[in-house]
Amino acid sequence: MNPRWLFRMSRWAQNPPSAGRVKFVFAIVAICLLIAGAEYFIGLPDWMSVDPKSGRYRP
Repeated sequence: MNPRWLFRMSRWAQNPPSAGRVKFVFAIVAICLLIAGAEYFIGLPDWMSVDPKSGRYRP
């Protein structure tokens, strides 16, 4: 492990982040997991896919 990460972890242990920041980070992680779950179970719309199935554009 990089020594820089050890110093960062020790600083976080001595001065933990505020409760508001922890809630903010958990909310961001929850939103990302929600989007990933929707893409996995429902799928991507055609306009977001790399190879569109509409067939309008053919090089």
